[in-house]
Amino acid sequence: MGVSTFSAAIHITPTVVKTLIKHVSRKSSKFAHGSTEEEVTDDILYDEAFNIVKSFIELGTLNTVESLQRFTNTHIISPPWASVSPVLIPLRSCNEAADRLIQWFSPDELTHVVGGERWWQVRGLDGVDAEWVADKKMLSYEKSVEERINAVSAEGRKLSDDEVDILRMDPLDKVLLYIHGGAYFWGSINTHRYQIIKYARKINGRAFAVNYRKAPQYPWPCPLQDVLAAYLYLTQPPSSALHKPIPASKIVLAGDSAGAGLAISLLVLLRDLGLPMPAGAVLISPWVDLTHSFPSVMNNIHTDIIPPHGFIHKPSVVWPVDPLKEHGRVKKSMSSPPPQPGHADTLKPRADRVGDDAGMPQTPVPSKREGLDSVDDSSGSSPSALRNTSTDQVANETSNSSSASSLPSPENEREGWQPKPPKVLMEDPSATPLELRSQIQLYATNEQLTHPLVSPVLNGSLGNLCPLYIIAGDHEALRDEIIYLAHRAAYPEKFPAREGAIKDSPRQMENIEKFREPTKVHLQVFDGMCHVLTVFTFHEAVKYAYRSIAEFVKHVTDLPAQNEEVPVFPELVKGVEAEEQTAHPREGDSGRSGVSNLLNIKSDASPLKSITPDVSFSLHAESQSAEELFEENKAATKEQIQEKIHATKIEQRQRSEAQETDDSGGSVDFSNVLMVRQRVDIHGHVRQMEVIEEVPCLQLHPDEIGLLREAPARRWHDGQQKWDEKFKSVAKRVQKKRKKHEEEYMSMLDRAKELGLRHVDSRRSTTTDGSSSRTGVGVIQDERRWGPLDLSDESPPPSAIAARRDTPDALALLRKTVYHTAPRTIRRLPKRKAKDVVKATFDPTDDPKAPPKQSVSEQQHSAELGPAHGLKIWAYLMGYFGERSSHQAKKGTKKAASGAKKVGGKFRFKALRGNRRPSTSSAMEQRKSMQQV
Repeated sequence: MGVSTFSAAIHITPTVVKTLIKHVSRKSSKFAHGSTEEEVTDDILYDEAFNIVKSFIELGTLNTVESLQRFTNTHIISPPWASVSPVLIPLRSCNEAADRLIQWFSPDELTHVVGGERWWQVRGLDGVDAEWVADKKMLSYEKSVEERINAVSAEGRKLSDDEVDILRMDPLDKVLLYIHGGAYFWGSINTHRYQIIKYARKINGRAFAVNYRKAPQYPWPCPLQDVLAAYLYLTQPPSSALHKPIPASKIVLAGDSAGAGLAISLLVLLRDLGLPMPAGAVLISPWVDLTHSFPSVMNNIHTDIIPPHGFIHKPSVVWPVDPLKEHGRVKKSMSSPPPQPGHADTLKPRADRVGDDAGMPQTPVPSKREGLDSVDDSSGSSPSALRNTSTDQVANETSNSSSASSLPSPENEREGWQPKPPKVLMEDPSATPLELRSQIQLYATNEQLTHPLVSPVLNGSLGNLCPLYIIAGDHEALRDEIIYLAHRAAYPEKFPAREGAIKDSPRQMENIEKFREPTKVHLQVFDGMCHVLTVFTFHEAVKYAYRSIAEFVKHVTDLPAQNEEVPVFPELVKGVEAEEQTAHPREGDSGRSGVSNLLNIKSDASPLKSITPDVSFSLHAESQSAEELFEENKAATKEQIQEKIHATKIEQRQRSEAQETDDSGGSVDFSNVLMVRQRVDIHGHVRQMEVIEEVPCLQLHPDEIGLLREAPARRWHDGQQKWDEKFKSVAKRVQKKRKKHEEEYMSMLDRAKELGLRHVDSRRSTTTDGSSSRTGVGVIQDERRWGPLDLSDESPPPSAIAARRDTPDALALLRKTVYHTAPRTIRRLPKRKAKDVVKATFDPTDDPKAPPKQSVSEQQHSAELGPAHGLKIWAYLMGYFGERSSHQAKKGTKKAASGAKKVGGKFRFKALRGNRRPSTSSAMEQRKSMQQV
């Protein structure tokens, strides 16, 4: 059936009922036992929404990748109160981005790691889908805007309503460039539109959302090229764009999950290439380690929305690359060196390799890279151009007999060894290493997973970036890597990169010394929350997150240039109200801010376990708006940082004994604060995070980061084995379909050549001359463009649409290339004959007058049921309950105020009537009640 609104409703309905029953049972049990412990799942809306999202993602794994892509990339009409104007980022911006990426990669990387410089530039559309988003109330009708609209119309350009709206948005100087998430292979600007609209309204500006190409049809670095093209489109718009150039200082990057991972990779690119850096970046649950080397990936899998075995899917012509893996997907390495064609690492390390990886002196070994021209049918990785032949392997292949004698002694033969993918680091050092024979991630091949632009946590340096606001859920599987990323950026020298991941990259080694300035980071970990908590817009803590994100965006885009005296965190900016709250904290607030105790306290409990908030503050928390909560947290944050700075100064003086006076009071300069580390409870109140020494993931050695580990590999393999058995008959049909599509592909190509198709060698296609012509209805592109026929000397990943001939997506791409919009490498387009036109009328995918629909991993799909689409229903429900909870909060504030006045009046009347003073405890209760109001 595939993923659809109907199938989702059938799959999710039992989940809703089961969750309701379990919720009532759990709350009843807590009430019976008198438990006052609060959990995020005590909120029935969150409990239901969490399980609905989890159930939907599990539904996706029971279906094909294409069906999930189609459902989540369905065009949804925007709400009437928002202005959503679609645009197409043109090839000019895409080509500029490609040139920048080629400049960043070394020639060796392009050949042996990426697989070439053209295949990832192949696309079906004539650019990248994107859209401008703003609240209609913020559109400008000033005279200057009207004059510009008239001027553009006078040039002969007929403006649509959407284009007029783009011109009216131009005075909004704050721009949020949003990169959506979805594990790099699903999701779209449609799944995130309502969230983006919310951001645009709260920042009093506009948002620009980019619908980048998705894996596995368009794997890394295709999405990275598209988001870079979007950034260049904003800062260096082509002549066809309606918006004026936007200064980088007015742009803030934002993204969630995979989108946040792309955002941090984009920042690294901009920094390394010397391009203007945005004002800041908001990273929501960024996915930055595709090797799954952090503990929370295993520990938090049951408290997150991520499927238990990761993203595995029903076999289809698109994915997996090898639907039938008769010889196994994970195998024990059988020899040293491994069998040909060469894999990325040796079975066991030699002594000099162990010393090298452990940072010990070692004897130099000649280095050599080889590219093998064949594809190993037993390996799920890409062609050999994507396999990095290690120095160990080259040496072993040179002398097979000497490999055994060069191994270290058994007692320490594995100590310090950092295996390269697809080898897996075993928990038992004496065990024979496992080797992945199938691609484990859809976004990149196994050998590419440790590349710093695939797993940004492995970058040589994350210093010298713009200010970052990073948020994560305490119960999400990616929690540890997010926390580690934040600290790596803020403390580059304290958290160095793993040497084994960067030693072969001159750029990364150079960056360690070149970018040493700490990046300013605000990290917040939300108690009890799962992956991408901003999905649950109705929750109290999430509302605070939205407000905090908005304040961050407004603050960093308004910062004066070259002014180092103003803090980059809005919570530390001086203000009258905040100063008064800091100087005179309200009675009872110490329980939330934890100024003295939570900075350095050591507890026997797990430092990552959620701390239950004081029940006495529950009524107060529920009656607060997001704005009030932000202001309260702002005061608490300043108080925490101020106390920390004073404590540090006192400690330094005591050590040096240079001064005897205690000047711990007085004003504090917040402009030098590098990092704000906080936890947020389920009501949205902040407290200081544990000291670094108490956070387990921050105690990991750099050599433990970015390695394929046994537990996650076996978990994925167990799930994939179940799917292989469950869909064995489907996989066999998929193989037959692929053969049929490949025959059709070759037949189409042969027919096009008969009808006049002329294609030149791609290596001589950088210029065109007067011989370029066309005989059909299509056009030959003026802008640089590559097609699937231009890759004879390249080695794309096996899942890439550019390399495929056995999928409907590949057929549609070829048909568009040879009949409709051809690259400059095609000198003559074929002209269809009458029988070809008649034949096309019976094929809905072959319209002789219009390009065929491209892959749903790139092009938006038409809605299946119009306004009744599941994405529309979900967004409506989230918006409805969000507004309802806001209304209830305001209503609760009024009731609390009225009740407090009545209680206070009765209390004072009784006290006067009895001619006695109230007790101390009663007075404190009354004072707390009035403070809550």
